[in-house]
Amino acid sequence: MEENKMAVMPVRRLLLNMSWPMMLSMLIQALYNMVDSLFVARLSRDGFEALALVYPVQMLMISVCVGVGVGFNALLARRLGERRKEEADRVAANGYFVYCVCWLIFLVLGVGLARPFLSLFSDVPRQIDYGVQYLSIVTGLSIGICMQFAGERTLQATGDTVGPMLIQGIGAVVNLILDPLLIFGIGPFPRMEVAGAALATVLGQLVGLGASFWMVRRSRLIHLTFRGFKPDWEIIRTMFRVGFPAILMQSLSSVMTVGMNLILPLFTSFGVFILGAYYKIQSFIFMPLYGMTNALVPIISFNYGARSRERITGTVRFSLVLTVAIMGAGTLFLMALAGPLLTLFDADGPLLATGASALRMIALSFLFAGVSIILCSTLQALGSANASLLISMLRQVILLFPAALLLGWLGEGLIWLSFLIAEASSCVVALLLYRRAYRKKISQL
Repeated sequence: MEENKMAVMPVRRLLLNMSWPMMLSMLIQALYNMVDSLFVARLSRDGFEALALVYPVQMLMISVCVGVGVGFNALLARRLGERRKEEADRVAANGYFVYCVCWLIFLVLGVGLARPFLSLFSDVPRQIDYGVQYLSIVTGLSIGICMQFAGERTLQATGDTVGPMLIQGIGAVVNLILDPLLIFGIGPFPRMEVAGAALATVLGQLVGLGASFWMVRRSRLIHLTFRGFKPDWEIIRTMFRVGFPAILMQSLSSVMTVGMNLILPLFTSFGVFILGAYYKIQSFIFMPLYGMTNALVPIISFNYGARSRERITGTVRFSLVLTVAIMGAGTLFLMALAGPLLTLFDADGPLLATGASALRMIALSFLFAGVSIILCSTLQALGSANASLLISMLRQVILLFPAALLLGWLGEGLIWLSFLIAEASSCVVALLLYRRAYRKKISQL
């Protein structure tokens, strides 16, 4: 029998080999959000700020899909590894069912609660109207993103990492083409403004759905059928038992954005705009890192099970080296180009000056954030889920919100240093928790 590459391939080559499709997929995902925002920013500032306000909802949807995918992917991969073909097929069908239920929940909550949600953050009627239009479309037609995730996770469980990348690439191209046509009404297309941006996004996702379903149906390892389908609640419970902590951790970014959107207007009139622009720019810097953690977790988990201390420590060390390189380059990139990047969103005058200064301050936190994310994923792979969750909560909620309130009270321009304080403090905690895990778990192998 051929040996598993995670047991024999040199860890540096292994990490790079498994990371690059994930990195590319996540960069494509970041492109979806970036393109919408760039075109809408040229439309109006109210439109851009509306997208910034609905961004946490989009992230929450993705967080739920990612978290469900963790449980779905793990269970499906396990059944395939055990060569229990019929059970694997049942897991696949139940996974698609769960994603369908997620879509129905997103539809009801998004369409029904869009206006009350946006009214919490803005009293500008035009912003609220734009936000309601966008949110109603992206939640109402979220079957595209839900079923696309179902297909991608099914393919990943079979060992296919290129398929998901192609699916997202096809969706991104459709989105890129349709965005200007539907936003500005070019040629025979109607001028739909913010609603056009939302429609371009969901049409890209629906095309991705079609591509993913076609690829899954062609797979020789999975036979996806819904003939005589009945939900298997034991399978579904197992999925959520594994996936719920991931949903919780992923959702923290949405909680953070909502919290900061409430805090920032107390101290600065530009806060929501700057934060919205920052997250679009940040996604391109952080996505390669998140792609790497998607490869890091199974590598460390496998070698922890195989009791290979050297391969675990080698993987962690190399991951940290790559992280320092990625985050160091990201810091220099944002420090040097903060102003020009903001002009892409049509920022000028006082907004441009304030925003550039804010982005440079936030950039100082990148290196600490990168180390925390790597160690957080490592702890997760070692089975220390509570430690991993604690680090995420410290970074994004527990330390960030009080620091933002205190620094905002001390001076408007200082509020952005809250990211540095939260990330640096969390990094220290992450290092201490990893040291403890090394002593109790890794060193005993």
